Amino acid sequence: MALRAQLSIVLHAHLPFIRHPEEEYHLEEMWFYEAMHETYLPLLQALDRLEADDIGGSMTLSLSPPLLAMMGDYLLRERFIAHLDRLIGFSEDDVERTRGDETLHEVARYYARRFRDLRDYFVDELEGDIIAAFARHGRSGRLELMTCVGTHPILPFLATDAGKQAQVRVGIDHFRAHFGFAPKGIWLAECAFSPGVDEVLAAEGIAFCCLEETAITCADSPPVYGTYAPLVSEAGVAFFGRDQFASSQVWSASEGYPGDPVYREFYRDRAYDLPLDEVAPYIHPDGIRHDTGLKYHRVTGDVALDDKAPYRPEAAQQKARDHGRHFVDSRINQADVVANSLGERPAHITCPYDAELFGHWWFEGPLFLESVFRRADKSDDLELSTPVSYLREVDVHQQTTPATSTWGEESYFAVWLDESNAWVYRHLRNAEEKMVALADELGDGDDTTRRLLRQAGRELLLAQASDWPFIIKTGTTVEYAEKRLGDHLANFERLAQMAEGGGIDEAFLRKLEGRNNLFAELDPGHWRLD
Repeated sequence: MALRAQLSIVLHAHLPFIRHPEEEYHLEEMWFYEAMHETYLPLLQALDRLEADDIGGSMTLSLSPPLLAMMGDYLLRERFIAHLDRLIGFSEDDVERTRGDETLHEVARYYARRFRDLRDYFVDELEGDIIAAFARHGRSGRLELMTCVGTHPILPFLATDAGKQAQVRVGIDHFRAHFGFAPKGIWLAECAFSPGVDEVLAAEGIAFCCLEETAITCADSPPVYGTYAPLVSEAGVAFFGRDQFASSQVWSASEGYPGDPVYREFYRDRAYDLPLDEVAPYIHPDGIRHDTGLKYHRVTGDVALDDKAPYRPEAAQQKARDHGRHFVDSRINQADVVANSLGERPAHITCPYDAELFGHWWFEGPLFLESVFRRADKSDDLELSTPVSYLREVDVHQQTTPATSTWGEESYFAVWLDESNAWVYRHLRNAEEKMVALADELGDGDDTTRRLLRQAGRELLLAQASDWPFIIKTGTTVEYAEKRLGDHLANFERLAQMAEGGGIDEAFLRKLEGRNNLFAELDPGHWRLD
């Protein structure tokens, strides 16, 4: 029987660059540590098990430059180990604290084992080098690795072609520095696309990226195969559209798998359940409570947090395996429904997700992905593949330009541009235009000038991250996001003045180079069009 479906799971792993050497315990750095022990390490462990069992199939993983910079940073590695040590201490204290409560005691023991295992895995097996572990699975073919646009900006919002070029080149350069080859694909931050972006990507050798379904269905010409085959722009870049039905089956908390009553409840954490004096050794020294990852309750249903039932890890793990098998079988059935409209082509079903959904938001997610691999490996009807593999096998494509779009609310930039955050863009555009002018005028200057431009470029890149307007819109840590934006833009302006002959403040420059230390070999020439 002919293959009926190719399934491309595309995970996008990204966090904003957060590194505060001046503070030993910084709350926003916790975002990285949480993602490490809940998503990235469990994902690698699942891939290791698949490798050990010789399970076939592959998926695509985008690793953003800021995330790679944090993964490779020695200070953050050491702080992550210290974070794991705190979690081990907290969970082991809880093992003693819950004696006499059979249900919670078993969950406490589960976490104590889990955190010890994760520490041993990271320190002893990986020797702290998580990037090398992803590279190994890339070489084996189980992962198709790709990059992301620089520091995760909304590319259509950038003011200049040179500014867009710089962000794309930074993503490619940083990827090549870690993995030794240029990526074939790139993740557009927030799947943000507008006509002309494809020309920037094509000029840098990018073959494909993923877009929201709307970009495909509203393309200049109606898509003959819907989202079951890519569109290729006139510039030669292939665009794979997200399959809404398959994707929502996973990411929707109300309609998808993560809302199942047996799965772990995200919003109730042990740090808030216990008296402050009992959690104080394991949270911020100022007594600020924050999530620790010790969550003892399950989704249960539509009940108040206080009424959530105890979490049962084994039942949740079995459900994740069941859902993985169901997901693959559903994709085969989906391919059957559309088979007549595709002719000889198998349906190519593209499922892009934020990687942090798996493990952080949906705790059992990595096990679900492992189950998808295992079920697909036994199927003659579905192949777990990648966009790169598809493009190798199929060389005839519909040529047209996708529509301007993002993913998220209304598929049209609504999250990243509204009354709450619109003010940021005039400052970002002014700084970008100045950076382009400085690169043109001073890019061939002496070593000191290039050093100033290099750090100015870092500050601009960090300010352009889409994370800051997103945080401002959603109202989470608004003060932090606004401070980061303001600091990076002020740093940029001061460095620009130095580069223009305003005198060198060596101490200030060294301080920035030590704190915002990503992209060591950043080329100011990236802001000059060829």
